[in-house]
Amino acid sequence: MITLKNPLGAVSMTEDYFAELVSQAARSCYGVAGMATAGAAEDLKSLVFGSDFPEKGVRVTQSGGRLTIELHIKVGYGLNIATIVQSITHKVKHEVENATGLKVQRIEVSVDDIVADD
Repeated sequence: MITLKNPLGAVSMTEDYFAELVSQAARSCYGVAGMATAGAAEDLKSLVFGSDFPEKGVRVTQSGGRLTIELHIKVGYGLNIATIVQSITHKVKHEVENATGLKVQRIEVSVDDIVADD
């Protein structure tokens, strides 16, 4: 659970909510071909749940009231990876901070695959 504390109380949000929010923001960026699995646990999950599930390629942690977001993505062949990563970090930070009111401390983007156009 990710928690936002304010003078009136605390609001808790699930990791699935954040995973879907971050995933949708990242996928909407130009050049992102999809989300990649982030390790053996997600590989197993994709076998059970199918190739697409909300938290695929996304990990969100909270420390000291600030969020750290890890993304694993696939990009299109022949595109500028640095530009894609910069676009993703700006878009994800903007979407998360506007939707939740929490501050994003760091976004780590790993390009795990390059996908050729058919």
